[in-house]
Amino acid sequence: MDSAQWELHLKKVGIVKPRHIQIATEGALLANITSHIPKGFVIVSDDAVQFNILSHSLCWVHAERTLAKLIVPSTKKQDVLEKVRQQVWDFYDELKTYKENPSGKENLRLQNVFDDIFTQHTDFQLLNLALKRLHTNKSELLLVLDRPEIPLHNNLSENDIREYVKKRKISGSTRSEAGRKCRDTFASLKKTCRKLGVSFWQFLNDRISGNNLILPLSQMVEQHALSR
Repeated sequence: MDSAQWELHLKKVGIVKPRHIQIATEGALLANITSHIPKGFVIVSDDAVQFNILSHSLCWVHAERTLAKLIVPSTKKQDVLEKVRQQVWDFYDELKTYKENPSGKENLRLQNVFDDIFTQHTDFQLLNLALKRLHTNKSELLLVLDRPEIPLHNNLSENDIREYVKKRKISGSTRSEAGRKCRDTFASLKKTCRKLGVSFWQFLNDRISGNNLILPLSQMVEQHALSR
């Protein structure tokens, strides 16, 4: 029912070391989350290791940046790089088309095209290494072929934290742990209300007044997910 009872339970079963407590707690929290979301939930990320859990798909925008950030030593190699980048974006457009009308035949064709692009060898060795690295992520970059309903990028998530990042750039960070929790909690509530079409101001007034006429956000999120 609360943290104290959870810690007591862990002690009873012999889980006492901080690292083991952390793993068990994170596992329990994740299990709780997955029990409230539709089956087949997919996480789309920029390949940060903390997001590589459950069914995982990679953001194509972040993946292409691996090529865009390469240091090019000559005009000739720049031309080679731009040619490959164009191939990648053309393939990205094909994936968007596939999402609208998926088929088994097109699925196989796109897998072969992916292999052709990311296993090619050019005169630019750094580019070859970057392509090889991206090819190792084939299953995560092409999960969309089996799950065409998932997005090809995580721009929506990036937009969700943009406000927080701007504030961090301006003020550095919060001065205390309480301040951090306050900032994160209210930012999360505001963003969630906005996505659900609920007035954040009305939501705060409802909770502060004790009327509780507005449903808990968790229930609204669940209802919204099930209705899609």
